Amino acid sequence: MFSSTPKTPSMSTNLCFACSLITPNPDPKSLPKKLSFPNQASASSPISYPQKKRVDASESYNLDSVRHALIRQEDSIIFSLLEKAKYCYNADTYDPNAFSIDGSHGSLVEFMVKETEKLHAKVGRYDNPYQHAFFPNQLPKPMLPPLHYPQVLHPCSDSVNINNKIWNMYFKNLLPRLVKAGDDGSHGATALCDTISLQNLSKRIHYGKFVAEVKFLESPDLYEAAIVEQDRDKLMELLTFEAIEATIKKRVEAKAKTFGHEVRIMGEEDQVADSTCKIKPRDKLVEFLTFEAVEATIKKRVEAKAKTFGQEVRIMGEEDEAVDSTYKIKPRLLAHLYGDWIMPLTKEVQVEYLLRRLD
Repeated sequence: MFSSTPKTPSMSTNLCFACSLITPNPDPKSLPKKLSFPNQASASSPISYPQKKRVDASESYNLDSVRHALIRQEDSIIFSLLEKAKYCYNADTYDPNAFSIDGSHGSLVEFMVKETEKLHAKVGRYDNPYQHAFFPNQLPKPMLPPLHYPQVLHPCSDSVNINNKIWNMYFKNLLPRLVKAGDDGSHGATALCDTISLQNLSKRIHYGKFVAEVKFLESPDLYEAAIVEQDRDKLMELLTFEAIEATIKKRVEAKAKTFGHEVRIMGEEDQVADSTCKIKPRDKLVEFLTFEAVEATIKKRVEAKAKTFGQEVRIMGEEDEAVDSTYKIKPRLLAHLYGDWIMPLTKEVQVEYLLRRLD
């Protein structure tokens, strides 16, 4: 027997009915054809690609272009450390016994770096001559076709990788000075910030290979004698320019002051939306959610940040050394980071590269 009471349609039934009204059954002829390329990838690759040779044309290598690249990398390092400084130290992130992760026997940050490198390797990141993995022995093969880079460096460059020293410097020397003590529970975000900061530092320091190559090509006679004699001290002396290093430290500190302070505009504190209002009827909801004065303030603040962060930071000499409490990180810490670690490690990369340059 069937009940005479009509059955109430379920929510899923109503949704399906509504969708059928909005999107009628399409004509198969109107559907876009499946994309295809002249030459498909191998059966083992899930990515299809055109036959056209892929060539990297993003970089040119001379002393000016290398210097400009190093200056831009300062920005990447500072912004990644600003993001990192938002979190507490979060010791569990670095404790191999704090989390149980299938297939991983190290800390959370080791897991994050390894898995990030594996993912990036699949799209060819580490085929790039200025990218260096912290765990190179665990990388899968790229799924994309090779991107051809200009042969700028001597083949010996592949054997120069000091990421183990960068890793130790970051966790032992920099991190305790950068973040405040404590645990805020943001262990995943902490590991992600560490990964980005490590990658930026590694790229900047290993870019020393390009610096060394450009310097060598400009004055080969100056370097060849020290290379033949394998004289590390002489090479280090040739690569050291104290005035330039002092300028870099001042510029980085000035950038940290510029990028690291809170950008405020006049009247911003007065433009706070009242969140205690009751919800309005549906037809008034957009009106209720719209605060033109607040939106105008946000636009002005974003524009002010773009002007502040987007400018070239130049130094004219020593500025006021007073510490502003609004800085997100201590500007002098960035100067010490460059003076004590980044520039010495960069020169170490240059020396190791040059010692092999005539092989």
